[in-house]
Amino acid sequence: MSPERGELDGTRQPTPEDVAKALRGRIDSGDLAVGDAMPRQAVLAEEFGVMRSVVRQALKLLQQEGLLTEVTRGAPARVADRSARTEAADGTPRATMAALGPRITAAFGATDVRIDALCLTAESLNVALGEQGRLVHTRESIPATVTVRVLMPNRSIDLAFPRMVDSPDEPDPVHHRWLKMRNAHGTVLSHHLRELGAAHGIDVDVQFKALPFTPPVKLYLLNGAEALFAYYRVTKREEQINRQPVTMYDALGGQSPLFSFGADASGGPGQAHRDHAFVMQSQAWFDALWTTIATDLKLD
Repeated sequence: MSPERGELDGTRQPTPEDVAKALRGRIDSGDLAVGDAMPRQAVLAEEFGVMRSVVRQALKLLQQEGLLTEVTRGAPARVADRSARTEAADGTPRATMAALGPRITAAFGATDVRIDALCLTAESLNVALGEQGRLVHTRESIPATVTVRVLMPNRSIDLAFPRMVDSPDEPDPVHHRWLKMRNAHGTVLSHHLRELGAAHGIDVDVQFKALPFTPPVKLYLLNGAEALFAYYRVTKREEQINRQPVTMYDALGGQSPLFSFGADASGGPGQAHRDHAFVMQSQAWFDALWTTIATDLKLD
């Protein structure tokens, strides 16, 4: 019996959570450093005395925690950069603008990348995806497909925010500015991804749809395995628009703390099941909106 198996429990068959815990220990101790390839699945299966399917599940758990990238059948998984986690060292969630980019980068380790987003303007997503043009060419593997679906508010609705505190008698400058931002970020996002696809032979599909309501939260779903969730914090503030002071209700989404949900084995089976359920239900909710009340959105 190997030392690892003895540490787990020699009296029972190791579970995916057991194997993930042992491998997480090697990563935490530095035995496996950032960028190192994990042992092949067959080697790990023999070491832990389990089926390869158990090893695959363990590696997927570590990938969902942000500890591994490129968990595929064709290549060994690699240890991810810890900066790709959504939390600071003390466990505090980081702001969306800082946390989303590394998670998108980790998601691009998959062969088929799928990103669904619900947001006000797609600004944070635009910034995060724009970085992929610089990063993809340095990777050993490049995605075969990238599918992105984005839900944003319809241009014709009265937004709960951003909006002026006092309803204007003339066209609302706050709404006009929001619409310009929504269209601009969506257009640039689409352009970035299509350029990326053309440069690297990636099959890219980008779609936008409009919602008949103001989303109070932002949601990013990555490869069906991770849900990133943030609350829009509505605040009352004043800003110059067209050289005129305007008092508005607004939410700076890039500063909203981003929470990550996946099958986090480090929190125990109960937390893993809860987080997995949150991801599945979030995906089902997004899909339902997309196929029912959402309508085609034109970025103009």
